[in-house]
Amino acid sequence: MLGRAIARRPVAVAAHALGSRACSSAAAAIPQRPPSVVVEAPGDEAADTKEDSKDNMRPREIMSELDKYIVGQSDAKRAVAVAMRNRWRRQRVASPLKEDITPKNMLMVGPTGVGKTEIARRLAKLANAPFLKVEATKFTEVGFVGKDVDQIIRDLMDVGMTIAKARAAEQIKEKVSTQVEEKLLDCLVGPSNIQHNREAFRKLLRMGHLDDRLIEIEVPERKPSGNGGPMDGGNNQFPMNEIILRFDKMMHKGQKTEKREMPLKECVPILTEMESDKLLNEDDIKRQALHLVEQEGIVFLDEIDKICSRGEFRGSADASSEGVQRDLLPLLEGSQVQTKHGNINTDHILFIASGAFHHVKPSDLLAELQGRLPIRVELKPLTEKDLYTILTEPVNNLCNQQVAMMETEGVQLVIDDDAKWKMAQMATEINRDVENIGARRLHTLMERLMEDLSFEASDRSGERIVLSAEDVQKSAGELATKADLSKFLL
Repeated sequence: MLGRAIARRPVAVAAHALGSRACSSAAAAIPQRPPSVVVEAPGDEAADTKEDSKDNMRPREIMSELDKYIVGQSDAKRAVAVAMRNRWRRQRVASPLKEDITPKNMLMVGPTGVGKTEIARRLAKLANAPFLKVEATKFTEVGFVGKDVDQIIRDLMDVGMTIAKARAAEQIKEKVSTQVEEKLLDCLVGPSNIQHNREAFRKLLRMGHLDDRLIEIEVPERKPSGNGGPMDGGNNQFPMNEIILRFDKMMHKGQKTEKREMPLKECVPILTEMESDKLLNEDDIKRQALHLVEQEGIVFLDEIDKICSRGEFRGSADASSEGVQRDLLPLLEGSQVQTKHGNINTDHILFIASGAFHHVKPSDLLAELQGRLPIRVELKPLTEKDLYTILTEPVNNLCNQQVAMMETEGVQLVIDDDAKWKMAQMATEINRDVENIGARRLHTLMERLMEDLSFEASDRSGERIVLSAEDVQKSAGELATKADLSKFLL
């Protein structure tokens, strides 16, 4: 049994199709017993079938997509674009050589607030493949209480299962929506009603006029959810709730149902999920997910510098330090990890690590771990011009966000160019004199600038407000005077 949350995306798609797309008369015929739809587990040539446009993006296209949201850091974006394209290239290499081509894992080094995590966020949306972003500090050495690093691969497999089920549900979307429509009509007019009366209700159903009508349907019986006891999750490959569900399935050979009355529009997602589960083959979905994770999986390991100790402090008893680095070695080199869906080989999973390395250096990592991260990319600190560009060029920049927020109150907000340059200048000065937190400093300045207006906006509907450099100086000028003088004390 797969979790119901996995089917949310295909549920929404099928519900939309039911409300807005008109089915043909042939498709509206009542199916007697739909055959099970088998999802083909991809083989070596699977990359050639039904490619999505994101699968074969060229490096320049990936860079231009990242440029919409990330300012500068062209070296990091180039390295990421090449790494993604190399995965596409490897899929098209003949089989004996293909297995020996391993991904070149990457280490991104740069101060905080320059775009390392943002690259991961945007990469997750571009990569039409299992992608997982994790914090290195959340894991502990084997033998200590907490998550071990194998949990990374288990979580990645869960992502792969979600993607595989969504792709399989997309293939049967038309058939599922037709069957759901017929079930709804059975509830409304009965299965043996005359045809013209049924077609009249079908027309009203597609137009949305029956969305609020209460109908009674059979739904899976709700089971009490666990509270995440000591045996749920953690280091167990098979959590206790998974064992109970499997045992319950074997004993009852099916799922208990109960009758519930609810509005028709709320029945659509439930019926869509039920019909999808009847047509989908769980074993084939698992095989497809295993192939996706092993061949195309990407793991972004953030804050790796936080599990690194300086040379003179090596061998400390910290459970989240050097021991975690040792546990990461087999994952990056290639090993078998046991999950509840099957064993995962990590030979061809791409690992991208990143860290600020303020108090330690990349050379303080274990030598073996450095060797497994052969590509090193240095991210540069942001200049005043970079900070100004962040306020103006990205699609969803801070200024556009504030303008859109004020529009909801009926206030026309204008932040002039001088104010943006002033914020960039102040952010640069504060980062230099107090603490360098990169572009995150702009959030602090923007909130100071908008503090009074955000409070009064509901009372100033219909006004046009222009914010200038003087307003920036007045609201946030005191931040620039709070320089940290302790660094100059002997």
